[in-house]
Amino acid sequence: MKNLHLLLVDDEKRFLSTTRQLLENRGVTTHTAERGREALRVINDTVIDVVLLDVKMPEMDGIATLRKIKQGHPLVEVIMLTGHASVDSAVDGMRLGAFDYLVKPCEIDEMLNKVKQAFMKKQATEEKIQKVNVERIISHPLAVFDKDKDDQSGD
Repeated sequence: MKNLHLLLVDDEKRFLSTTRQLLENRGVTTHTAERGREALRVINDTVIDVVLLDVKMPEMDGIATLRKIKQGHPLVEVIMLTGHASVDSAVDGMRLGAFDYLVKPCEIDEMLNKVKQAFMKKQATEEKIQKVNVERIISHPLAVFDKDKDDQSGD
């Protein structure tokens, strides 16, 4: 299994630093962001597999951030983090493409298990896409050259 790259997004600095340390101690490469817009910058600049995203944040909330993530990076899996009072928001997030949600506070092992499940789903989806692309090339090998001609004619 390749190295999992996780983005943890939460406006609570103490939660971010503690959770990051716990996850990194378990072998997860973890990036952090305190705001939705910052998270989008990280995703655009870094390969991210899974996002743990708080629902309640100032400026851009988790639902708006989820929408933007899925628009630009549809294969990135997102797990919503929510307090007890905002479970409905997390469920709304799942309708928008979130993998699942966790209610804070949660055990680090439960969080890590959910992250690994999301990562495996992303890997499976990427493998399916690669398989389709390889099958397309095998069934129409000259199409690769036709695509190159199209690319050159656009110059």
